[in-house]
Amino acid sequence: MKKVLTAAAVALALAVSAFSTAHAGPAEDLTAFQGHFKEAFKDVPFADFKDGAYALDANLKEQWQTMEEFPPYEPDIDAGKTIWETAFKNGKTYADCMGDIKTLRSKYPMYDAEKDTIVTLEGALNACKTDGDGEGFANKDGKPLLNKGKIAQLMAYIAMENRGSKIEVATPEGKAAEWYEKGKNFYYAKRGQLNMSCADCHTNNAGKMIRADLLSPALGHVTHWPTYRSAWGETRTLHDRFAGCNTMVRAASFKDQGDEYKALEYFLTYMSNGQEWNGPGSRK
Repeated sequence: MKKVLTAAAVALALAVSAFSTAHAGPAEDLTAFQGHFKEAFKDVPFADFKDGAYALDANLKEQWQTMEEFPPYEPDIDAGKTIWETAFKNGKTYADCMGDIKTLRSKYPMYDAEKDTIVTLEGALNACKTDGDGEGFANKDGKPLLNKGKIAQLMAYIAMENRGSKIEVATPEGKAAEWYEKGKNFYYAKRGQLNMSCADCHTNNAGKMIRADLLSPALGHVTHWPTYRSAWGETRTLHDRFAGCNTMVRAASFKDQGDEYKALEYFLTYMSNGQEWNGPGSRK
């Protein structure tokens, strides 16, 4: 279903943005945000939004499902398993530092009150590698892994082990709500020489064509990462995609795992509450 949003739907999207920015709290934002996509794509079951643009077009979804029979990210899962099980210089592994792998995806991103920051899963994995967990696993094992390569492989293995678990981010309160607001503002703010926001593509124009591609809805955006994209020829992380979008609108770059992208991930993950984690993914 190559759906073109009606003027009324676009108006609703803009109203969601305005209402959200003006005075709504996170819980009200969540209802309005998810309600917009449910209304704009009435034929799409809520659970299917985890499939991104493929949820909107039956032909594209069939092609994608065929590709998933022999997924291009499969070697990355195997490589990630090896990384997960390989000991650091101190003899400890990621499992020693992170705990039960099957609970990880539902824990992150999370607000760390002690450090007043958002901790992403990639950030926690890197902390294990470079700092340890503060309880005897002080690995001090070199530089962090960022955006692609080994971190994407490690995330691919973790994602596969957590497929089917639900996104259940607690409603942000207190200082956590301040981080939520940072992410929300980033999502709706115009930037770059093209003067575009994340919402311009993935809320206001979701379901429309941009060149040869169907714009995916923001609801469910975080579910399928890390993702192998044919255009990349490799698997990369969610923050790499954030950086790529930022480049495409000709905006200044932001630091890998910096506050801007961590806050954006926190906001988008909360907006996808109730969706299933189904990474790793494959896309065009």
